[in-house]
Amino acid sequence: MTEQYQVTGSSAASISASIETGIRNGDFVWGAALPPVRILAGSLHVSPATVAKAYQELRQRGVLETAGRRGTRVRTRPAVATPRSALRLPVPPGVFDLSAGEPDLRLLPPLGPHLGAVADAIGRPVGYSAAGAMPELVDAARPRLAADGVPMADAAVTVTSGTLDAIERLLTTHLRPGDAVAVEDPGWANLIDLLAALDLRTAPVAVDDEGPLPDSLGAALARGARAAVITTRAQNPTGAAVTAARAAELRAVLRRHPEVLLVEDDHAAELAGVPLHSLGAVTRTWAFVRSASKPFGPDLRVAVLAGDEATIARVCGRMRIGTGWVSTVLQHLLLRLWRDADVAAAVTAAAAGYERRRFALRDALSARGLAARATTGINTWVSVPDETRTVSALRDAGYAVAPGSLFRIDAPPGIRITVSPLSEADVAPLAAAVAAAAHPVALAGASR
Repeated sequence: MTEQYQVTGSSAASISASIETGIRNGDFVWGAALPPVRILAGSLHVSPATVAKAYQELRQRGVLETAGRRGTRVRTRPAVATPRSALRLPVPPGVFDLSAGEPDLRLLPPLGPHLGAVADAIGRPVGYSAAGAMPELVDAARPRLAADGVPMADAAVTVTSGTLDAIERLLTTHLRPGDAVAVEDPGWANLIDLLAALDLRTAPVAVDDEGPLPDSLGAALARGARAAVITTRAQNPTGAAVTAARAAELRAVLRRHPEVLLVEDDHAAELAGVPLHSLGAVTRTWAFVRSASKPFGPDLRVAVLAGDEATIARVCGRMRIGTGWVSTVLQHLLLRLWRDADVAAAVTAAAAGYERRRFALRDALSARGLAARATTGINTWVSVPDETRTVSALRDAGYAVAPGSLFRIDAPPGIRITVSPLSEADVAPLAAAVAAAAHPVALAGASR
């Protein structure tokens, strides 16, 4: 905090507004300590309870964080005031957008032809008392997940409005503000923002092409992380996929911490193109979430959530006092898509198409001396010495990519390139542009 800025206000709402104004205007720097509750209360001539309530409101909104003996501080990257997604600059007209992280809309199965059949299947409207996870969808999900190695014998199943919805409900029903969550680094920007908004701390876990590093996960859990979120395949942003050998190592680590909530994120599902190696019910509380958004379209806000009975019951109970349930219209639509052989073939073809694009770009970048990771999914992670300079230079060259700062906690710099819009002809010029942007001095010297 600068010497000049003074917090004002006589109520919790006005005090929190004053603090947030100071943060927004730069009078509080990220990570700056706030005055202790009693000291600020004395200077404002209000009760300590009023200041404590103001701090609590800002913590719940992800603006402040509790840092143990270091007191209350401005969150390093305030999630609600400045979400990481907002740090992605607008793409100017005429610039090739490779920053969005979205699937290729041309490869998604058309939903229109299925809607009429869904309307016929629904029949009579569903009332409040009958709504919830559709039994037919749950019955269809069980063998699909079991075939992929998810332990379904004693598992309960429900349906949420996508992956992030499932993870939020899992965390809020198991953790308290200030708890730490082990997350991949680099990892999913929306998840990092969610943790900040819930006043949960990130415990970064390093990742290679085979998933989280066991020693890094073990260190995060030993430091007190009460939950771990692990992407099984098509990890965003690196494309990592947990292998069978890595899964065995991670299980061994988790068995030493049976009290930890384990959340497995299989957001790419059928689109991943590689076998799933689930960690399974290795802790007492566990959950596996599979979204429909990547293979079937971002507008299909449905995810199947499996886990131990108590964990799923908590999620269902939390849903009852919130949104209630996921629309049975969407559930019927997902069930029909699962049962359609032509849709399954289209998803398989899409996965193969993404693989060709990823590997072509990875190989072209490697040939130019750049370390690129692209095992699965729709993104390629490229290590660069200066991501700000690289992103700016690429924008000047006509390409928009995502800066690694959106996804990193402690990991080295990099950029994320979404391969969805690429054609075969785009790969070579893009790789040349990335190499020139990442190492301009070396290339200039080589050209001489």
